[in-house]
Amino acid sequence: MNITRSLPAPFFRRPPRVAVVRLQGAIGISRPGAPGLSDAALAETLERAFRKGKPVAVALIINSPGGSPVQSSLIAARIRALAAETGLPVHAFIEDVAASGGYWLACAADDIWADATSIVGSIGVISSGFGFADLIGRYGVERRVHTAGGSKSFLDPFRPEKPEDVDRLTRLLEDMHRAFKAWVTDRRGAKLAAGADLFTGEIWTGAQALETGLIDGLAHPGPKLRALYGDKVKLVPYGPRRSWLRRFGASMAAEAAVSVLEAAEERALWARVGL
Repeated sequence: MNITRSLPAPFFRRPPRVAVVRLQGAIGISRPGAPGLSDAALAETLERAFRKGKPVAVALIINSPGGSPVQSSLIAARIRALAAETGLPVHAFIEDVAASGGYWLACAADDIWADATSIVGSIGVISSGFGFADLIGRYGVERRVHTAGGSKSFLDPFRPEKPEDVDRLTRLLEDMHRAFKAWVTDRRGAKLAAGADLFTGEIWTGAQALETGLIDGLAHPGPKLRALYGDKVKLVPYGPRRSWLRRFGASMAAEAAVSVLEAAEERALWARVGL
């Protein structure tokens, strides 16, 4: 007589797991000791988040003022490809900011949530720089540039600005802007408020963004994910793996040598949204 009793299925059922990936900082800016937000830096992290441990969903925690349009597009495309391959839903949660490229990343999710005071939007493209033509002339500095190809000195900051260079740059920016608008329109679709001009580069609070359809609701990750997947849901964080040398502080010298220009560039991105 077989007296073996099978245990009920719930005994073996483990809590659902949601993989959590933090997307923090300027996009495309990498420093010593901080890989930044780029497709190459995030590829392994995203792969593990979608495939390891059989998660029921992936959550993106976003806090980014934007940055490189190309890297924004590549990261978002990778997220959508992994979502399609695994069949997993993707949820985005905005902390302080998802502006410009940060909002591009948020649109890779199936739904977007924010705090009422988060900064959302800035759906536009910007190029900025400085002109030093008068400055170097004042100090008797002669600028010598020799090119093969009429456009190789395009927007040289040490020469007077040329109208044809500005026209060429404007066309480039407008082409990037069209791609940004197409992505948002494709991802958000009918959720966007009818008749609203959302592509001027303006920013909104989370509460205002909800009215325009840029986000789906006001919520924080823990409570919202428990509401979606049950009180026993397990949130599993994923991030870039640190090397043995980094874990034991061998990169301190490299971290001390962070580029001043890169730091200033990132500071400028945050400043555009008042942070």
